[in-house]
Amino acid sequence: MGHHIIAGTLIPGRGEPISDGTVVLDGDEIVFAGRTTDAPGRSSEDTVTEVDTVLPGLWDCHAHFAGLTDPDLMKIATASPITSTARAVPDAAALLDAGITSVRDVGGLGLKMQPAVEDGSIRGPHIHAAGRILSTTGGHGDIHALPLDFVHDVTCQHGFSILCDGVPEVTRAVRLNLRDNAKLIKVCASGGVMSEIDHPMHQQFSDEELGAIVAEASRAERIVAAHCHGKAGIMAALRAGCHTIEHGSFLDEEACDLMLEKGAMLVPTRFVVEALLPQMDLLPRYVYEKGTMVADAHAQSLKLAIAKGVKIAAGCDIFVSGAMYGQASREILHLINAGMTDLDAIEAATAIAPDTLGPQAPLSGQLKAGFDADVVAFDTNPLDDRSVWGDASRVTHVWQLGSRVK
Repeated sequence: MGHHIIAGTLIPGRGEPISDGTVVLDGDEIVFAGRTTDAPGRSSEDTVTEVDTVLPGLWDCHAHFAGLTDPDLMKIATASPITSTARAVPDAAALLDAGITSVRDVGGLGLKMQPAVEDGSIRGPHIHAAGRILSTTGGHGDIHALPLDFVHDVTCQHGFSILCDGVPEVTRAVRLNLRDNAKLIKVCASGGVMSEIDHPMHQQFSDEELGAIVAEASRAERIVAAHCHGKAGIMAALRAGCHTIEHGSFLDEEACDLMLEKGAMLVPTRFVVEALLPQMDLLPRYVYEKGTMVADAHAQSLKLAIAKGVKIAAGCDIFVSGAMYGQASREILHLINAGMTDLDAIEAATAIAPDTLGPQAPLSGQLKAGFDADVVAFDTNPLDDRSVWGDASRVTHVWQLGSRVK
């Protein structure tokens, strides 16, 4: 028994939109996507849904299932991982209801939540998780105000980070994540905004350490995603062979050219900058100060990367439980505002997004025969009305592997 989704507009993820389109699902696979006049005939057992506009299921290529209630990483230290996971479960459902059918969790609880999504115990997108973030001692994945031994215990329990220094330790850290079936490896190649003492402009991990991380991950056909703000970290990550640059706040022409040469991708995460900085009263002082330092440079770097033709995938950097998970598709609007066409921004959240997993990428992100039957429908054509982005109420239907979940 097949299912026919008949739409006024079909946006395939890659390529031009089609008026009066149909997508046919058979089990967990798309078997047809194109003009309704070309669609296979329906049998008496087939079912039909009529929608306004149909797209591939959206991706968020940079999210964290952390279960935090406010933007302060210190709170990880005082929360039970069971409590945090309980908070993260509705966040996963909110993403799904917003049309996000696949997520790259680049550090957090996602690796442990993924089996519960796959067996139907909880509602959520497909989770492709990195496990624990690799960080130097004192780096972006450390909690600087707490005793070091305590941080090791806390970050392990929460799936947040592994503090590792030197080639033997970083190699073991990669292997520990692979033992948990991580689909990618996440590394902090520069300092960050949410951590207290380290500086976003400074490189973290030596070139030798980064090379060892990439080499170990590559043996298991995993890519390395590199958190980078400052140029020193960006260039070191690219020299080592990291596949994705996360944030890229201080990209310049030289860095963009090296990204193009290496075939690396950018996941800019403009969403988190726009969402958090207005919440000055909720942010630790050091977060606000560092955030304002990188915000303008980040906006200019994103525009430069788009103009240079760097390959870009959409990701939000969500980590605070609640409303933001339902607004994740707003990153598409931020990409449009930075200079992308509407179709290119949609492609960044659909057809291009699986490439952020390298060899682990599923057949996803396109309405195309043979691809996973992850499909979303909106109440209007987003090419005509951009207000749909970030508004989960505008998502009328979601199918995940052929099953209607909204």
